[in-house]
Amino acid sequence: MASQGIQMPPGTEVPDIPYGLAVFRTLPYAFILPELIFGAWVWILVAATKVFYSLTQGWVMYVAVSSFLFSLILLMVYVFGFHRNSSGSWRIVDVIYHGITAIFYLSAAVLQANATIVCNNAIATGGCTVTIYHLDAAASVFAFVTTLLYVLHSFQSYVQ
Repeated sequence: MASQGIQMPPGTEVPDIPYGLAVFRTLPYAFILPELIFGAWVWILVAATKVFYSLTQGWVMYVAVSSFLFSLILLMVYVFGFHRNSSGSWRIVDVIYHGITAIFYLSAAVLQANATIVCNNAIATGGCTVTIYHLDAAASVFAFVTTLLYVLHSFQSYVQ
């Protein structure tokens, strides 16, 4: 029995994932660079703060660092065109990776916002400084922006 795949209407073509510098000019792949930049800011800002709950901000650091490394690897795969040498569907990999990372980043952003609230409450008792509070607040904002970028990337990849 022959397996039947999905039939595309005549004249339609699934666009290919770009490679080289075209990655930076094509949506959703142009989101990778801002994801890296904002994710690095989350990483830097959390590393610069006083950690009140190591489990909470440890998860934030884990998500920020691992997402940064995996996104950088994915960007290098696209820029150097390694995805063109395989027969697998890199679109599915792209959608799944960015979708899962968006969920992880959302959880990290919520936990970082919680750490900011705890720091705000600890300012009165002297357990936290205003500078650390501002760093935590900035890390929370960047974490939510990074979450939005990963969601947009995953959605755009899915729609194409």
